[in-house]
Amino acid sequence: MEDDARTPGYAWYGLGILVLVYILNFVDRQLLSILAEDIKRDLGMRDEDLGFLYGTAFGVFYALFGIPLGRLADQWHRVRLLASGLALWSAMTMVSGVSRGGAMLAAARVGVGVGEASAAPSAYSLISDWFPKRLRATALAIYSAGLYIGGGVSLGIGALIVQRWNAAYPVDPPLGLHGWQAAFLIVGLPGLLLALLVLTLREPARPGPAARAPFAAFFAELLTILPPLTLIGAARRGPRALVANLAAVALLIGFVAAAGAMGESVPQWSAWGIGVYAIFSWASALRERDPQAFALIVANPAFLAVLVAYGLNAFLGYSTSFWLAPYAERVLGEAKTTAGLIIGASGALGGFLGTTIGGAVADALRRRHPAGRVMVIIFGAIAPLPFIVTAFTTHSPAIFYAMVLPLTALGSCALGAAAATTQDLVLPRMRGTATATFLIGTTLLGLALGPYLAGRLSSASGSLSLGVLGLLATVPIALGAAITAFRLVPRYEARVAALATAP
Repeated sequence: MEDDARTPGYAWYGLGILVLVYILNFVDRQLLSILAEDIKRDLGMRDEDLGFLYGTAFGVFYALFGIPLGRLADQWHRVRLLASGLALWSAMTMVSGVSRGGAMLAAARVGVGVGEASAAPSAYSLISDWFPKRLRATALAIYSAGLYIGGGVSLGIGALIVQRWNAAYPVDPPLGLHGWQAAFLIVGLPGLLLALLVLTLREPARPGPAARAPFAAFFAELLTILPPLTLIGAARRGPRALVANLAAVALLIGFVAAAGAMGESVPQWSAWGIGVYAIFSWASALRERDPQAFALIVANPAFLAVLVAYGLNAFLGYSTSFWLAPYAERVLGEAKTTAGLIIGASGALGGFLGTTIGGAVADALRRRHPAGRVMVIIFGAIAPLPFIVTAFTTHSPAIFYAMVLPLTALGSCALGAAAATTQDLVLPRMRGTATATFLIGTTLLGLALGPYLAGRLSSASGSLSLGVLGLLATVPIALGAAITAFRLVPRYEARVAALATAP
């Protein structure tokens, strides 16, 4: 679908439905931010515990299941997969609302992560089929704007629900539920209804014969990435693969033991280590099963450079977006509803402007230079820094709130550019798998590390400001990866074009 005449109005309608799905995706994901202080108080948690719940417990399993679900998106009915995932993560959000302790809340967050892992591979693949290449970054950027709209809406809605619930039931609330629990229950319900609307979308035809036994391929993929099934998958590939896999397990156990001996959180580093081990297992299997996909994704330095560059962009983005509301409440003494509404509205507008304008600029630059989209990734790594520093050092609510919109807009501008670049570096049959791999960068590097490390530094220093600003040490690495991508992308995209046209 590379001709403008073949981009019907239905593609824009479908994109609109996908944006609604992504909005709910981030309402359910980001809601924890505005509820953080209440959960911390009621469940006796520390800042690193909150970072673990928001980032690692969710993010690792989001990344882990993204690979097999990405494979399923490449071979099965993407609309049905998306609707099923939406129903699952919405139900698990409601389970969060009946949690009575940190362990149950963490388990619910894992369920949310598993459900949401179906969204991006399905949506990215659908959008890439609906829209021509020259509009792809714009379409993906519009879809990605749902991230910030949903994140912003969640703060305002969450704050209002907590305030009204607690005012209506100051003592003996129904079923003994706190305001933050009611918020989870209420925001989870709309997703169950939207899942029915998603099922009405048309599945676009894909070139070539239909895939045979897509669920057999899905379960085979689970053997490559879901511990301890990974040991079975490795054993099937032979003694050498099994030995390598067992060596990776030993390294994981040693890493977690060393982290625990240093006083670090065992759940945090166990979960993160499992994620890294799972990706190693999957990549090892992919190398044997699909050498071409391995070469274009895992062994492609241009792809990896984009992944690392944007993954570290997300490292800062997820951390700042999560800790903005707690900073306003804890440091500035702002009311929850005030902080939720202003941060939410500013973040939603800033994120929408940043992703859509950034995507359009990326497409325009791409027409002038083969690596033009990477210029936006470089810009996105630098431009937000003054606003992050100002927001997390000021003691003036007015200045703090003024920073939220530019901070979010500039921090979000590279998302469409990075996503479109990774899609251009692979063959059409690999788009779902490439999307899932790309999201590893924004989960294992960004979501699973950033919020936790900010919370860990905050607890250690007693300063939430130092906790967030300490993460700026990663900016030079992000810039180095982005500059490397700028140099490599034209060469590797040309190789993909040659493969696509080869007889």
